[in-house]
Amino acid sequence: MPTLPTTRHDNNQLPVTQQIVSVMWPSFLTASVATIIFFTLFDPTELAMIGGFPNLTRTGGYTIGFFCFWLLTSVSCALTCYFRRPTNLRKPDEAPPQS
Repeated sequence: MPTLPTTRHDNNQLPVTQQIVSVMWPSFLTASVATIIFFTLFDPTELAMIGGFPNLTRTGGYTIGFFCFWLLTSVSCALTCYFRRPTNLRKPDEAPPQS
């Protein structure tokens, strides 16, 4: 999602695959660490009972927890990448765009 005008090409733009990997890989590593720390403190079968899922296995709890952490951290990484891009800066003597 480039924030620069579509008529101007950004030479520093990364390829799409590299953009995706630069979000998913750090979020995967962070989710792995978060899963280890969280499930060291909490048992997934007990959390399943509290949450109303009595048939959830321990492995299923680990899996759901990991993917929830991965989703959370990937959104965080993606927002960081999005907000660090420059905005369209206009010169002071230019008129604001008309809608």
